[in-house]
Amino acid sequence: MLSEPRSGRLASWGNALLAGFVAPDDAALAIVGEDAVHRVEGLPGESTPVGLTLALGRLRTLGAIGLRVALPAPGHPLGLSGPPEFNARALEAEEAVVCQGAALGLVPEVYEAGPAGDVHVDVLWHCLPVREAPPADVPSLGEAERELAEALRDATAVLSRLDVAGSGPVAEAAVDAYRARAERGREVLAPGYPPRAVRVLELAQRVGLLISVAYESGHGGAVSASEMAARSEALRPVERTARRAQVAAYNAFVEERERGGR
Repeated sequence: MLSEPRSGRLASWGNALLAGFVAPDDAALAIVGEDAVHRVEGLPGESTPVGLTLALGRLRTLGAIGLRVALPAPGHPLGLSGPPEFNARALEAEEAVVCQGAALGLVPEVYEAGPAGDVHVDVLWHCLPVREAPPADVPSLGEAERELAEALRDATAVLSRLDVAGSGPVAEAAVDAYRARAERGREVLAPGYPPRAVRVLELAQRVGLLISVAYESGHGGAVSASEMAARSEALRPVERTARRAQVAAYNAFVEERERGGR
């Protein structure tokens, strides 16, 4: 939950490429990450799936000047603007990328193959029409940062009240170890993003990881069905805040360009 969504990598490095901060091959390599290959199908003018470098170039010629992230969940169409067909695909994938300047969006479909211990991941991005309208429920960076500070306090208080192991030093150590592994050799955001976006994204991921530890912990006091339901109910608004902040961070590049910051 809330680690590094593929839509975040695509939007972040795609924005850096569109703005001229990175070379096409470097952007494609960063987007693919540890996956085997990414391809894009359904692009206007292309009859078969194409690689990321060609796809990003095609999106530019189609008018795309920026990429936004959507991280929807049931009952919360975060970052989406329609139409219903695109929203349904994005909700199923729990993520999507929406182009600014071109009425197109991208939704990933993930395929895994290979024996245990040697699984490789292929990603096919489906390019679909989108409605050009303001995205749903995306806060500004300032709003996101304030909400996150409160959410982190709330998460800690909730976990302590529910006697969940995720509120103690063991969980903190697990989160720190996870972040060290996840961030080794990578940038949190691509070149060109404002420092505040990096700070907000790091905090959003930290809050998300704390929630994940709480859900997955088998050593706390919340062991009955009713206690598990109480835990989920208490943490749901915190998780929502973290997702909103993550979207705000990834979308900061486009928002600053719209305000004339670049």
